Amino acid sequence: MVVVRAKKSLGQHFLKDLDIAQRIVEGLSSNCSNVLEIGPGMGVLTQYLFQSEVYKTIAIDIDTDSVDYLKKKFPDHSGQIIHGDFLNTDLSKLFPDDKIAIIGNFPYNISTQILFRVLLYKNMVPEVVGMFQKEVAMRIAAPPGSKTYGITSVLLQVYYDIEYLFTVDEYVFDPPPKVKSAVIRLTRNGVDKLDCDEELFVKIVKAGFNQRRKMLRNSIKSFMLDDTLSHPFLEKRPEQLSISEFVELTNSISRSQKVQ
Repeated sequence: MVVVRAKKSLGQHFLKDLDIAQRIVEGLSSNCSNVLEIGPGMGVLTQYLFQSEVYKTIAIDIDTDSVDYLKKKFPDHSGQIIHGDFLNTDLSKLFPDDKIAIIGNFPYNISTQILFRVLLYKNMVPEVVGMFQKEVAMRIAAPPGSKTYGITSVLLQVYYDIEYLFTVDEYVFDPPPKVKSAVIRLTRNGVDKLDCDEELFVKIVKAGFNQRRKMLRNSIKSFMLDDTLSHPFLEKRPEQLSISEFVELTNSISRSQKVQ
């Protein structure tokens, strides 16, 4: 069978260590029987998913070479292997009225985009287990006060609890990336809606971290119609605020806007 060559343009680094592949699949902990694998490549995770009696798996890949390869490698599951771009896929049509867990050795060049796409379907997706560049994984899982805590950390942790599972060395990939990788798990928490203006919350978080060395009073001043607004969080830097504190700050600014 012809081997698929990893394409740099697609950010592909094919995992070749079977033990790590099995550990990633074992990272799925929810009771969700529907699984979507993103970017199966040569099927190192896919084989364990297809072998499972628990999971009903669909694998989606934008690479036609990978799709053709996998259909030949897993002829009994060819109908579960689809050609498509996850970032443009309507999950509600792919899995109508069903919840799904998402898994993958995600292409590093779109890994964050994948998670923000997941956020659009957060009520359908109770769990995500994925391989990321280690730096990105640490940023996603970072707690308040950490140097790596930022926009991605806050916006994802609003709706998901995030666990850093394990680090993966470069040599287990073909071709090996120039950085270490890591596997993390996102588990849907109980938050359905923030107790604030969510659109304003996102704008404040982004504005704050885009000038993270500044105090919030300076970095988000464009949202404050009242320059005299007093709040202790305005005298802090964004990485010092938890999600609940960002919510409180958003409500304070929202109230001041309505007074004007």
